[in-house]
Amino acid sequence: MYIEKINSPADMKGLSMDELKTLATEVRKGILNRVSVHGGHVGPNLGITEATVAMHYVFDSPKDKFIFDVSHQSYPHKMLTGRKEGFLDAKLMDHISGYSSPAESPEYDNFEVGHTSTSISLASGLMKARDILHEKYNIVVVIGDGSLSGGEAFEGLDTVAEIGTGIIIVVNDNEMSIAENHGGLYKNLKLLRESNGEAELNYFKTFGYEYHYLEEGNDVAKLVELFKEVKDTKVPVVLHIHTEKGHGYKPATEDKEAWHWSMPFDLKTGKILNADNMPKEDYSDMVGEYLLNKIKEDPKLVVVGSAVPASFGFDKKRRRAAGKHYIDVGIAEEEGVAMASGLAKGGAHPVYGTYATFLQRTYDQLAQDLAVNSNPAVINVFGASIYGMNDFTHICFFDIAMLSHIPNLVYLAPTTWEEWKAMEDWAIAQEKYSVAIRVPAMAVQHSAEEYDTDYSELNKFKLVKKGARVAVIAAGDFFQKGQALVDALDAKENIQATLINPRFLSGIDTELLQELEFSHELVVTLEDGVLDGGFGERIARFYGPNQMKVLNFGVKKQLYDRYDVNQLLEDNDLTDDKLLAKVKRTLNS
Repeated sequence: MYIEKINSPADMKGLSMDELKTLATEVRKGILNRVSVHGGHVGPNLGITEATVAMHYVFDSPKDKFIFDVSHQSYPHKMLTGRKEGFLDAKLMDHISGYSSPAESPEYDNFEVGHTSTSISLASGLMKARDILHEKYNIVVVIGDGSLSGGEAFEGLDTVAEIGTGIIIVVNDNEMSIAENHGGLYKNLKLLRESNGEAELNYFKTFGYEYHYLEEGNDVAKLVELFKEVKDTKVPVVLHIHTEKGHGYKPATEDKEAWHWSMPFDLKTGKILNADNMPKEDYSDMVGEYLLNKIKEDPKLVVVGSAVPASFGFDKKRRRAAGKHYIDVGIAEEEGVAMASGLAKGGAHPVYGTYATFLQRTYDQLAQDLAVNSNPAVINVFGASIYGMNDFTHICFFDIAMLSHIPNLVYLAPTTWEEWKAMEDWAIAQEKYSVAIRVPAMAVQHSAEEYDTDYSELNKFKLVKKGARVAVIAAGDFFQKGQALVDALDAKENIQATLINPRFLSGIDTELLQELEFSHELVVTLEDGVLDGGFGERIARFYGPNQMKVLNFGVKKQLYDRYDVNQLLEDNDLTDDKLLAKVKRTLNS
């Protein structure tokens, strides 16, 4: 095997073209070995394999700098830069992340990257630094066609063209984003593909880029020839290569959307392993069914997504059924939120949804385009929890600190599926507030309880159980944890504690909090998010001048990479035993 001898790109330089093709095949086998055992991004990495082999053969990394947009297609790069054991040896797979990471390989990985459309902008900074310092090296950007729909990609293209010095931007055109591409830009990419790059109308040439097209984007020899042609360029160059997402693995090419990312699977059949042990109910799927039914009831409803329709359960079948009542704006979260505001202003009932980690990109649109205008759009925040995505670049539990402090934005935290539906029904129907709802992330919790249908009396907490001495205010996903703490205080300490579901994360119920002062000595807050700037700190500030003791439980502000949830709970005193012990110590102090 050639891959066993490749410990750095320098080891590839003497290979023949046939040997390079064999190496690409071995790299693909390594990718499939990892994702079938460990899970991960399948289609993007398989499709870019040949291009990555050719890049490392022609260019001189690490002197030459590679930047992978999103970096969910960096597996071949990792295998060729000393990290192949993370793909070949199941025992070492946890040592390798799914994204580029200088912490993992400072020599070959230039940036921590996990969000989309950032690569060209990052490269523009490298260009300027290189030029100012009078250094000489190639800068090679790999950006998928889906990522071009993000506004920052346009900004980067615009700036790089103005700088005007050497850079190579590889546009990996596989005709796909996570799902299908959306946006007017893709009409031009299609035209360029159909004309073999010869069409007079050319998006990249309008910026002033030198442009090259390669139809055979999975042909190592032709890629090597193309890269050699542009190496050491003195001007900005776009290499538009047409590749196949999932190339070399039949299941991944037959259903490109499903195989963008996968849980561990049987390599021969493509069947997901341990599928029978997965939760029978899934919030995303249930939200998708709810929204589709809601469209049938409400002709004003429009569902807005930004390239991750799976986050809210809109698979191909539901997207077709929704018709004009569903729009995907591409990987452009800012456009999604601003569009939702415009839809609301125009009299429609917009519902936008994405994962919490991607919603971070929309702070200005949430604050300025939406909340300042008080337009009644609904924002569903998915995965907002320590139980959400856990990669270094995809942490999802900073949302409370971000959203709850935006004026005019109501942020709700349901505790069960039924409460989410009640909140969603109200938020869609009302015409007064901009509303965000934190969709629960844990296994689906059900309740036979009747929930309020009107949340227009803002910041009114729900008193679930009235007690004394200790009041537990437990929000969203952590409400069940609060229930367990109240039960433990009753059973082990003979304390009949108060239990409160705050429902609102964007304000406090001053009347209820004042009432607690007469019969309680300790208030405990529980939130499934970062403590700094979180919900609990608002409660602590309210009681600051008073005698009431306050304990805030949540997660310490820190960047966590591929953390173990149980260990995170342990480290932050969020296990049932540690919660009870800390409450006891505080009461006895």
